[in-house]
Amino acid sequence: MQPDFWNDKRPAGVPLDIDMTAFKSVVDVFERSCKKFADRPAFSNLGVTITYAELERHSAAFAGYLQEYTDLKPGDRIAVQMPNTLQYPIAVFGAMRAGLIVVNTNPLYTSREMRHQFKSAGIRALVYLNMFGKRVQEVLQDTEIDYLIEARMGDMMPAAKGWITNLVVDKVKKLVPAYQLPQAISFKSVLRRGAGQVIRPLAVTLDDIAVLQYTGGTTGLPKGAMLTHGNLVANMQQIRACLSQHAEDGLPMFKDGQEIMVAPLPLYHIYAFTANCMCMMVTGNHNLLITNPRDIKGFIKELKNWKFSGLLGLNTLFVALMDHPDFKDLDFSHLKLTNSGGTALVKTTAERWERLTGCRIVEGYGLTETSPVASANPYGPQARLGTVGMPVPGTLMKVISDDGNEVGLGERGELCVKGPQVMKGYWQNPEATAEVLDAEGWFKTGDIAVIDPDGFVRIVDRKKDLIIVSGFNVYPNEIEDIVMAHPKVANCAVIGVPDERTGEAVKLFVVPRAGGVTVEELTAYCKDNFTGYKVPKQIVLRDALPMTPVGKILRRELRDTA
Repeated sequence: MQPDFWNDKRPAGVPLDIDMTAFKSVVDVFERSCKKFADRPAFSNLGVTITYAELERHSAAFAGYLQEYTDLKPGDRIAVQMPNTLQYPIAVFGAMRAGLIVVNTNPLYTSREMRHQFKSAGIRALVYLNMFGKRVQEVLQDTEIDYLIEARMGDMMPAAKGWITNLVVDKVKKLVPAYQLPQAISFKSVLRRGAGQVIRPLAVTLDDIAVLQYTGGTTGLPKGAMLTHGNLVANMQQIRACLSQHAEDGLPMFKDGQEIMVAPLPLYHIYAFTANCMCMMVTGNHNLLITNPRDIKGFIKELKNWKFSGLLGLNTLFVALMDHPDFKDLDFSHLKLTNSGGTALVKTTAERWERLTGCRIVEGYGLTETSPVASANPYGPQARLGTVGMPVPGTLMKVISDDGNEVGLGERGELCVKGPQVMKGYWQNPEATAEVLDAEGWFKTGDIAVIDPDGFVRIVDRKKDLIIVSGFNVYPNEIEDIVMAHPKVANCAVIGVPDERTGEAVKLFVVPRAGGVTVEELTAYCKDNFTGYKVPKQIVLRDALPMTPVGKILRRELRDTA
């Protein structure tokens, strides 16, 4: 599409572009916001709230420790493996202020998944919650990690409460399996020793890598998308631009430093990382971190304490909340924004949510490689259900045919995205980068889309065999590669099947070797090797799989019969 195609289609108040000269880096955004919003709350979690000034102080101590007590150099990689707790933003912004590249890691990864990511990224330091210490111990000798920083649930609480919380987590709930990591330093010690250290200034540019965000690949093993400071700063400003849409009174719907945003999605996932951790910095808003969103009763109890104005979620979570009897008793009078991303929003879920809360769910679209937001719906009545809205300011989209030519409005083809939020490429993988990024900066998404004449974009199919379970990407090749390593498996194939709760679920077809294999054996093997959302929900044993003449498995045929 022509660059000006969307100009007259955006809602009032949303600028046509963003100013990429406004900030020098993510650190620049962070330090300016901490000054500007010093007394405002930044993050709340487990009964504790820290202001922007406190966040600045704690992250400075974290950075000071890294610069003073380790030999980590700017550009070295540090993995952060934690759920949504206050230590997470402190560690992430502290690491960036010390010049390190942050690698977000799912705390539920199995040892195999951790080994791959840590080795691929060349991780030298790891911040983790003690509940995952046993797995850290299992993988440590296979990595280049020199520094371990160990957090505990009660770290940021007042001393007595923190001590009791840690005791309950460990001894009563028994959530900390036994392990031995004597070389680890506690998170609290890091803050204590780093306090008062002067952070050495860094010459960071917008082109420097800020984050390695791992994403699955059609080739199986996850790849690290290199997201620069410029990518993240651009996406923060693009989200903020969408939030400046005018309400019916002609004033912006969202006011900097005034909103309370609920963050139940994991911050290590790119969607929440940018929207909650990064974007809230530039707007000075208050993030309510939910550590365990699966505890719906506890989640709703927490929401009763706040006049929340925004909630980021996905279909699975919205359904679980609405199915709980206490949900309808919450005060929704301040709720202006419910954003859905990560996976397709079901129409009945959206309609039910609007009836219950009075707030319309709006859908956007993005990928890890686009930092992630590429398009967004307008808020309120202008949103169009069933679409992913329009490209965010400063972003172009086009739809191409199989031969690479752009197709017209209303025609199907592969969606391509171009903008300042598109990644630099895949970490140490020029071949994979060349497959998706062309010389002009267009990123091929692998999704089949239609751009309607009024500018709204619809995702209609997937070019890849990607499966999306509760917003998480699952790549069939990764599952198949590992299952094929089982001594009793002769052949296998993986597809996604519709699932009411998670959107899609993983279905595994297995051809056993002579002597056979049981479904129970395969389930146990998968649980040992995959994070929960990747474990096949259905396993089917078969004598043979449908194949092409050259021996390629016909997944589409399996999908049709499934």
